[in-house]
Amino acid sequence: MNKFTTAALAAMIAVGSIGAASTADAQSRNDRYEQRQDRREARDNRNDRREYRQDRREYRQDNRQQARAYARWQRAERRFNAPRYVAPRGYQVRSWSYGQRIPSNYSRGYVVNNYSSYGLRAPPRGYQYVRSGNDVVLAAVAGGLITAVIAGLFN
Repeated sequence: MNKFTTAALAAMIAVGSIGAASTADAQSRNDRYEQRQDRREARDNRNDRREYRQDRREYRQDNRQQARAYARWQRAERRFNAPRYVAPRGYQVRSWSYGQRIPSNYSRGYVVNNYSSYGLRAPPRGYQYVRSGNDVVLAAVAGGLITAVIAGLFN
């Protein structure tokens, strides 16, 4: 009986060690699976970031194209009759160009508020159309920076 007990005990130890080995093996497989999942998620996150950057790039391009829609210098397709133009005190009629600053004296009585009746689009927020001679300039309200010139709009 002693031999039988020893053999049974040896068999139980052997089965237990095989079970422990298979548990450890399963655990290491699970760890490898989780690591692969983490790498896939990191790759997906990287792709999401790339897509986000691409979307932002396209958005900026759209903004640039909209800004270009207000061409820097345009010749008016149609001419309108308007009252006689008198330059502000101390100034004379001159041709303005993109990038210059129009004096604040022009922002008082020379703003074109009925731009739609002259075939002009609504100015962007913070800008206004200002008459200068027979031309109209699109200038920033705050600093007077000229963004566009529409030449020959008035007779």
